[in-house]
Amino acid sequence: MKQSKIHVSLYVLIPVIFSGISVFAIIVTYRMMETYARYPVESLSYLQWWGLGIAVFTFLCALLITWLILRPIKQFIKKTENLPVFPKTQIEGVKSSTGDDLSRFNTVFEQVTNILSKVEAKELFPEIVGQSKAVRGIFSQILKIAPTDATVLITGESGTGKELIAQSIYQHSMRNERPFVKLNCVAIPEGLLESELFGHEKGSFTGATSQKKGKFELANSGTILLDEIGDMPLTTQAKLLRVLQEKEFERVGGTRSIRVDVRFIASTNKNLPKLVQDGAFREDLFYRLNVLALYLPPLRERREDIPILAEYFLSKASKPVKISSAALQSLIGYTWPGNIRELQNTIERAAVMAENGIIQVYHIPPQITGGVVGQAVNELPETATIDDRLQEIEKKMIIDALIRADGIQVRAAQILGIKERSLWHRIKKYDIDVATIKKSS
Repeated sequence: MKQSKIHVSLYVLIPVIFSGISVFAIIVTYRMMETYARYPVESLSYLQWWGLGIAVFTFLCALLITWLILRPIKQFIKKTENLPVFPKTQIEGVKSSTGDDLSRFNTVFEQVTNILSKVEAKELFPEIVGQSKAVRGIFSQILKIAPTDATVLITGESGTGKELIAQSIYQHSMRNERPFVKLNCVAIPEGLLESELFGHEKGSFTGATSQKKGKFELANSGTILLDEIGDMPLTTQAKLLRVLQEKEFERVGGTRSIRVDVRFIASTNKNLPKLVQDGAFREDLFYRLNVLALYLPPLRERREDIPILAEYFLSKASKPVKISSAALQSLIGYTWPGNIRELQNTIERAAVMAENGIIQVYHIPPQITGGVVGQAVNELPETATIDDRLQEIEKKMIIDALIRADGIQVRAAQILGIKERSLWHRIKKYDIDVATIKKSS
């Protein structure tokens, strides 16, 4: 026979226990006062001992209940503080400054919540690298936005990962098994953009030798991403507005209306309200797109992600490479106008230049470190000869020229003002991997 259990909330149980103790104390006190009224002198000493006993009993009961409640919490706190992953500095600061258990408990629970949210972020969004509060806030928004069919507008500077966020919204949506079609509005010439979006009929224009389905038809029942929508021409914006409102369109050169069921995600690095004000973007289209807005902060507003991103990009390098503490600090201190994309290019190039498998400050471009080529000399050992220093400078100049020339040696030789054969000999001398430079350019 299954035993039934009654579950009582602590919010009910604890007040009831203390109320019971109080009622008991009141009854005993009342009985004592009755006795004192009958025998005031003889029972005085007796009553004092009774009063003291009740006070001690009440205190011990309260102490026992508090201990029973706090014991598992204290055990949890102790085990948590001993975990290697747990940050000790903040807890030790609370202990030394206040010595207050409640403040300590609160700090530990905040840290645990922080760690768990990072784990959740990594599990739910393995393709997105970042654990800062700003990024986890975006993850939280994605989980709320994704299950709906509402239009999403993703804004943020160039290189912040807008396409990756759009992909995550799609993956967590109810349409994740349906098509996901992307279109970059900048990459398509203005004359061909409508054909790409809506398709065209055979013979509708020169070169239209057959019927072609557009992105909207291909995305039917799924999701479409219109990247860099701020660069879309006004004439195309008007036709896009109709698709958003009525879910139908005609192919270029066609007369038959085609209905589609598509979820819209748009992204841009432009200031759309400013474009609306300047007349470069339709106001009605902006309001149609701006249903659920998602803003991606630039890298300079989430610098704590830079070490994680650097480690991630280094793990994909063609050879084992690490980064020195000084070099990492210079990356963290930079404002990164190109954001994650600029950081990735910088790491890839520095990895190519790192001769001993360790990226030093002088392997990073001067515009990022705020220095000049001469930093290469400062990083060498004090015992280095003048020839060693000159060779290091020459090697850096060659690698910089190859990077600027996208790995093409003829162009690099022109930049350096030397013959191609002379450059080839120097590349061999310094063991520079030109193929990797080409790949990362």
